[in-house]
Amino acid sequence: MPTYDLGLEHVSLSFATKTVFTDVTQGVFEGDRIGIVGRNGDGKSTLLHLLDGNQEPDSGRVTRRNGLTFGMLDQRDPLDDNATLRQAALEGREDYEWAADSRSREIVEALLGGLSLEATIGTLSGGQRRRADLARLLLRDWDILALDEPTNHLDIVTIHWLAEHLRQRWSAGQGALLLVTHDRWFLDEVCESMWEVHDGAIDPFEGGYSAYMLQRVERDRQTGVREEHRRNLARKELAWLSRGARARATKQKFHVKQANALIADVPPLRNTLQLRQMATSRLGKQVVDLIDVTQIFQDRAQGSAAVAGGDGDTQASDVASAALSGASPAQMDIVPALYSEPVLNGSHDLDVDDADDPRLADAGVVVHTDAAVNGNTADSVADAGVAPAAVDDHADSDVTAAARRVRVSGRMILDDVTWLIGPGDRFGIVGANGAGKSTLLSIIDGTLTPTAGRVNIGKTVKFAVLSQRLDELEKLNAYKVKEVLSRYKPSYIVDGKEVTPAQLMERLGFESAQLMTPIGDLSGGQKRRMQLLLILLDEPNVLIMDEPGNDLDTDMLAVMEDLLDTWPGTLIVVSHDRYLLERVTDQQYALIGGKVRHLPGGVDDYLAMIEAAQSGGDAAAAKASEQSHSAGSSAAGIGNGANAASGDASNDDKLTGKAFHDATKRISAIERRLAKLEEGKADIESRMAAHDPSDFQGLNALNQELNSVQDESQSLEDEWMELSEQVE
Repeated sequence: MPTYDLGLEHVSLSFATKTVFTDVTQGVFEGDRIGIVGRNGDGKSTLLHLLDGNQEPDSGRVTRRNGLTFGMLDQRDPLDDNATLRQAALEGREDYEWAADSRSREIVEALLGGLSLEATIGTLSGGQRRRADLARLLLRDWDILALDEPTNHLDIVTIHWLAEHLRQRWSAGQGALLLVTHDRWFLDEVCESMWEVHDGAIDPFEGGYSAYMLQRVERDRQTGVREEHRRNLARKELAWLSRGARARATKQKFHVKQANALIADVPPLRNTLQLRQMATSRLGKQVVDLIDVTQIFQDRAQGSAAVAGGDGDTQASDVASAALSGASPAQMDIVPALYSEPVLNGSHDLDVDDADDPRLADAGVVVHTDAAVNGNTADSVADAGVAPAAVDDHADSDVTAAARRVRVSGRMILDDVTWLIGPGDRFGIVGANGAGKSTLLSIIDGTLTPTAGRVNIGKTVKFAVLSQRLDELEKLNAYKVKEVLSRYKPSYIVDGKEVTPAQLMERLGFESAQLMTPIGDLSGGQKRRMQLLLILLDEPNVLIMDEPGNDLDTDMLAVMEDLLDTWPGTLIVVSHDRYLLERVTDQQYALIGGKVRHLPGGVDDYLAMIEAAQSGGDAAAAKASEQSHSAGSSAAGIGNGANAASGDASNDDKLTGKAFHDATKRISAIERRLAKLEEGKADIESRMAAHDPSDFQGLNALNQELNSVQDESQSLEDEWMELSEQVE
């Protein structure tokens, strides 16, 4: 038995209703970078607790090298609600201590940027607490670092930063990482091996997530696993990984020939043309058109400043917060962010004749009736946070006498955006936390009235929104699953086949026995899947999904993605999970600087824009904001000028011109050579099979010849992968 730095020896563990591990022996060596996957409830987090010593096994033992330090990010943080952020996350470090070291400064600015170090933990949101706990962990040195869902509550830029940090945190062969996450892109970027936790066992695999998928499909093929549906989903996901191979920072460890053989009979993920035709028949030509849309949220601190004679529009958000609390920014000790996307402030004049004008209400402006209609109580306007100057008694001549002009000033989320969303479009939206993605979704579905511009919604549009919250299910908690499903039609057509709601439920990972389970007794992941099921049973033709991957494991994400592949409608997805986003949508957009910008190269384009802004500072960010423009509905009509800067940035490492031509020629030559080598390999193997088994010398010569062919194939396949990454 190998001697692990940290390991399990013949460990078994059972809870009241479930056996988690049965005689498991597995461990961690120094230098390991291990991703842990498995279905929710199969024991991924329990495994980390066993290794940490917080959970005792029923039998067997946990071994640990003397002096080994183990740091763990749990799903529940241990932070004291009464401690300040400085005390809990920085463990009392003064500014000069963490800021003097480049590594600690980067960690603090990336995870705590924009937060006050004097704020108490109890006042932070769940996402802010998560960042604080992660910062606390990363600021210390550990021999083994275990992270349980570290990407939760992080935006795409911070997830990208965390992947880079973990890759560079230790030198090769030093330290060890255990990573539990449903973010498949993150697993591929960071991990060099995988553990699959299932049915009481831990199966090891070499390589990242992509290599794990290949080996899992091959294992299932060879052993004839009963889970036919799960196997097909895995093969379909592997097909997407191989056919749509985006450039990655790490070379993939699967062989071209093997991967192509396994996916040879897997059809394309989606019949885009057919889905678009079906969507057009259901929706018509118009779905949602955003025309010259501007959205501003009234800043009450700015309004107060305007009353006092200051220029509220130029104040930063932290200054406004300081004004409200009576403290200066210096007293608040706000951490500078590693990168801050452009934050726009602006104002817009509205002609209103009704205090209940939805444009005012949705902008957060409260105007009393006498101020809006009679125009004679500036004090009431000032009380609402709007400067007296914002009400103009001398309205333009084309405005009725009862109308008054009100100025809305504050944070500008959208700045004169025009975006046309058509039938069958599948759009993904990325952006920083707080950039306004959820606001954009609310404007699209008509629940929020923009401050300026108009939103034209097609007459046949039927929206459905999968929100981040599960409030929609709360009123159904007392009902059993079967009772809820009985309210819907007895059958539906999915992918050309007639299915019942119960069959759709099973397709989403439920068991038939769960039909009698009350909604309130379902787990978080099960509620998430039930929420999606009920939405699909309502048969919408425009589906809006805000972080649909929350609470789902990698297998259930694949199930959901497979279901969406055959969904014939318009799909809008907001997610920080770039794998999911690029998997289920055809085009991606970024909400940045008040503009919706097309990303022809996917999320990599967005990260390139952010990197360019980081290196160029505020000037680059301002330039990006000036260059951005509104998005249209087709790639051909959108991305030509809007992405000039980001396109250059995202292609810095890509081959162009003669180098690109030479690389593509070399790729073709390699493919031809690999085909010949495969034929030669088959010939050698047939000769070995027919050879006299007693002629050891002859068999050895044939074996050496076979090894030579295999070595050449391996070398060429590695070169093929490297060149393919450069030309994509």
